[in-house]
Amino acid sequence: MGPIGYYVHHHGDGHRHRALHIAGQAPERFVLIGTGLAGRTGNIRCLDLPDDRLDPSSVFDGVDQTSARPSALHYAPLHHSGIRKRVAAIAAWIETERPPLMVVDVSVEIAMLARLAATPAVYVRLCGARSDAPHLDAFRSATHLLAPYHADLDDPDTPSWIARKTAYFCGFATAVPVRPRAQNTLLVVKGTGGSPADGEALAAAARTMPQWQWRVAGPASPPANAPDNLALLGWVDDVTHELSGATVVVGAAGDGLVAQLAANPRPFICLPEARPFAEQTKKAARLRALGAAVVVDAWPDPSQWPTLIAAAQQLGTHGLAPLHDPAGPARAAEFLLKTAFARPARNQSMPESVS
Repeated sequence: MGPIGYYVHHHGDGHRHRALHIAGQAPERFVLIGTGLAGRTGNIRCLDLPDDRLDPSSVFDGVDQTSARPSALHYAPLHHSGIRKRVAAIAAWIETERPPLMVVDVSVEIAMLARLAATPAVYVRLCGARSDAPHLDAFRSATHLLAPYHADLDDPDTPSWIARKTAYFCGFATAVPVRPRAQNTLLVVKGTGGSPADGEALAAAARTMPQWQWRVAGPASPPANAPDNLALLGWVDDVTHELSGATVVVGAAGDGLVAQLAANPRPFICLPEARPFAEQTKKAARLRALGAAVVVDAWPDPSQWPTLIAAAQQLGTHGLAPLHDPAGPARAAEFLLKTAFARPARNQSMPESVS
């Protein structure tokens, strides 16, 4: 019996980090599959796939520019050589390696391809309102669903059959020692899944609070005149070092940053970004309900920052800490290995999940 195939989507970098956390628990039992993985998976084998984007120079937006497609699919452009080659590569790998399981993080098309290739799948279910026909078909086709977050972050409107089919695992980040800076430090974290941060807006905010050091990790446009208390750090491979010295953190509601803050709790001002299926707005609503973040729907006016920072400091971190489980990646890996290799009886219930 072959290794577990682990499909990694290339929108943003959170999918790859999550896969490394899980597959790194038993690297010899997994092969990561996706676009742009070569040289970026450490000691875990990978199958690097051709790109499926219509415009390889742009961020993947999931728009296939077709007027009609089967109701079970999200992204199915026609006459695309990259997609033909990647489908052929995955199908050939399945035939050669005969994996006992495919983990799909995320793509309803790959989930359907695994099913068509007679291979059971565990589908990674992200936050959001994923009640559209393609997601529901992917959920039905999967052996189990894996939610990479604490059960308390799940949408209360999730249908009961989906929740029962889901195993929840959190903790996909590493805790590091606190390294307080000499001055109050506000860290703005910007990921790769959207547009760069607005440098002019950052500069205006920093000027409003000159007694604070503003540090920006991630892509940001340079302002014409940056104040002395604003530092644009560019892309930071491991943001935990910056988190360890931050007094307050500002960022979106992506899985990666939320996991980092749960592992390294800091007062959090959350600005959810527009994502398909309301992924970040739904998660931000749960963070607010749990007392884990001050949530703002849009970038604040400069005059609002003193009030927001004070509110975040008053809220504290008590709502974030319970959302982290340091053993989460190991438990997720154990769950996948048992699902792949235990060969449960046909009517056996799903293994107990961890929330």
